Amino acid sequence: MSERVRVFLDTSVLIAASDSDHERHAESRPLLAAAAPHTCACGTHSLAEAYANFSVVRASRRQRPDAALRLVEQIARRMMVVPLMAEEYLTAIRDAATSRVAGGTIYDALLLACARKVNAERIYTWNVRHFSRVAPDLAERIGTP
Repeated sequence: MSERVRVFLDTSVLIAASDSDHERHAESRPLLAAAAPHTCACGTHSLAEAYANFSVVRASRRQRPDAALRLVEQIARRMMVVPLMAEEYLTAIRDAATSRVAGGTIYDALLLACARKVNAERIYTWNVRHFSRVAPDLAERIGTP
């Protein structure tokens, strides 16, 4: 996959953009609204993370699994969904281990591997500190919406 995209969206941005009750919806929504497969991407793993978030019980409501699926399908239609092959996963995990990245931060490393794969110009996340720690070489590309 040698394509280059302008924008890579982290799961945190996708969730905020898709949930009108989310505290960061207003800032995140324009990125998803403007997304098109030739300019915007997300990692395959983000689809599962978004589904898990959309289908979980919340304080005041719960998305039914079929409604959560529709939200994820809408996200997938709006952008390029970037997969990692087994060797790419292993490379990302090796790099994380070398950098002493542990625990759930590995998922940030995997998403950053996806962003690298499409040479994203900008990487939007609500976890800038974690992303910048995992990929200091991409720090200037990483920001919030």
